[in-house]
Amino acid sequence: MGEHADAAPATPAATLVVFRHDPAGGPAHILMVERSGSLAFAGGATVFPGGKVDPADTELAGAFLARTGLELDPADAAGRITAVRETLEETGLAVGLVGAIDAERAAAARRLLLDTGRLADVLEAFDWDLDFDALVPFARWWPRHRNMRVFDTRFYLADLGTGAVDVTADTTENRHLFWASAAEALRLADEKAIKIIFPTRRNLERLAQFDHFGAARAHALATPIVTVTPRIELRDGTRWLMIPADAGYPVDGEPLDQADRA
Repeated sequence: MGEHADAAPATPAATLVVFRHDPAGGPAHILMVERSGSLAFAGGATVFPGGKVDPADTELAGAFLARTGLELDPADAAGRITAVRETLEETGLAVGLVGAIDAERAAAARRLLLDTGRLADVLEAFDWDLDFDALVPFARWWPRHRNMRVFDTRFYLADLGTGAVDVTADTTENRHLFWASAAEALRLADEKAIKIIFPTRRNLERLAQFDHFGAARAHALATPIVTVTPRIELRDGTRWLMIPADAGYPVDGEPLDQADRA
């Protein structure tokens, strides 16, 4: 049965790391979302846009794969759709979509999506289609905590280029949004200006190795995705929360009493 046999069942989820060029010429910026403190999972934490896979996402994934003949894991396809949908809902950005898209149409699409909750309705209403190539698989995290809500989360990367767009938070789940380099977000966390949970910290450390989206994309494509299941390990009498050493991360753990797991 294994050491995680009595772990809580996992809820499929997906998140999107959205890049843009730094207008000042520094390292690329990443879009961060501060979650409302009242939420049960990661309340008050700063994360990337994302959320759980809805049944409508899975349904749309199946229809898209059948229509296009694309050979892709259906769970991966559903995860990409969730990442696109959640990003549009939470930020107003139409990422991973193709068609006649401008700020006005994106805002209208967001209103429709918030009303119906179905990305399929948006695609039909605006004559848009999915652009899976715009989303680069980056990581998969699947904790096996006992007596906790567990998410099996797929991480994707996407690029806005100049990023000359306005973003606004969906205030039902988020307090505000901001752009920062990965290194800057880590600095803000170290200064206690923002709160980040263990997976977000590890992913920011990994992203901070790259100054632009192209380098991060190349790294993601060259690095096989290892499902990350954090484990507790004893080091010199101290309990550490660790991740696999071969998952592509420059830092593979920290003392358990310093780690924010949710």
